[in-house]
Amino acid sequence: MGQLILYLVIGLLIGIVIGFFGARFIIKKQMDKSPPINEKMIEVMMSSMGRKPSQKQVKQVMQQMNRYK
Repeated sequence: MGQLILYLVIGLLIGIVIGFFGARFIIKKQMDKSPPINEKMIEVMMSSMGRKPSQKQVKQVMQQMNRYK
């Protein structure tokens, strides 16, 4: 009986560790494939604040966003 509980606890811990690293890998891969913010979104956001951004401003914001990734 004691061995069964020990095996269950060890199996559960191994499953949690494998699940954590597997999910982390998949999420990183998805974030690289489709980043959450693109240039069009930045342009729309700046336009909604009442100003028409130039392409240079949009590029600067994108560079700042990528720097903090």
